[in-house]
Amino acid sequence: MQAFACRNCGSPLYFENSTCVSCGISLGFSRDERAIVPVDENGRYVDAEGQEWWLCANGEIAGCTWLARERGTLCFNCSLTRTRPNDADEAGLRAFKGAESAKRRLIVELDALGLPIVTRAEDPEKGLAFDLLSSSQESVTTGHANGLITIDLAEGDSVHREQVRRNLDEPYRTMLGHFRHEIGHYYEMVLVQGELLERARELFGDEREDYGEAIDRHYKQGPPPNWRQSHISAYATMHPWEDFAENFAHFLHINDTIDTAQSFGLTTVDAQAFRSFRDLVTGVWIPLSVALNQINRSMGREPLYPFVIAGPVLDKLEFVAALSPRYKLL
Repeated sequence: MQAFACRNCGSPLYFENSTCVSCGISLGFSRDERAIVPVDENGRYVDAEGQEWWLCANGEIAGCTWLARERGTLCFNCSLTRTRPNDADEAGLRAFKGAESAKRRLIVELDALGLPIVTRAEDPEKGLAFDLLSSSQESVTTGHANGLITIDLAEGDSVHREQVRRNLDEPYRTMLGHFRHEIGHYYEMVLVQGELLERARELFGDEREDYGEAIDRHYKQGPPPNWRQSHISAYATMHPWEDFAENFAHFLHINDTIDTAQSFGLTTVDAQAFRSFRDLVTGVWIPLSVALNQINRSMGREPLYPFVIAGPVLDKLEFVAALSPRYKLL
């Protein structure tokens, strides 16, 4: 995530800011410009070409600050959501706002990486869409199926999420992490084909393995004892699909954190100076994550990135990173 500044007064801004706390001007996020821009009292922004843009209609219900092409309509990010909690579900709507905030960060990163986003309107069979569902009244399973990503909004509750994390003995669990994992399934479906599919099978295993049997085996027997030598997480050992999605999520974790660190001067190393994503991980990410882990410990917190990246995992991260136009150039 890049560092933002107010165009009116130059003060620093957070990505989520709807107003500048220094000068009070109203703000919106332009996906086209990848910038936070000033809007007038009607929520209107006029770009350099004279085109009008308007604040998203989901401003109140989703806390959205993005700009839409037409007044009273949804922005690109919000239009990707197919289903949300009904207006009577107060708990679900509170969690919905946090989930949409995480999804906006996801979409910004996908744009920066040059990864394609084909909507359900463009491809009704496999286009990308999200069902953000409340499990307060029904059972919801987070997952991906043919471009449709379902998220259990209960994951937005920190107490619930921590209980699940402990029950599953996971070192890390966040709403943004769920989005990044599930979008990995989507990109494996649309991008890993032909020769890439053969290479993916060499790295992650044969995805034709029965998924139901793999789930049963994983939850009955757990991961193999030496899983850390070849996998980024215990969950990644369950099935090749999950191994790919876990590595894709970590690719997004690493890429975004390095970008943010560069934007705020925490590292001055240029990612383009590295010949591969693998070298970027070993040259920048590992020392940076060690430092961030120690900073967290200095504050009495758990490590920020509690993972060990073994050699085979570096190969997997290199593969998923190369699916994006940004890292194909390295």
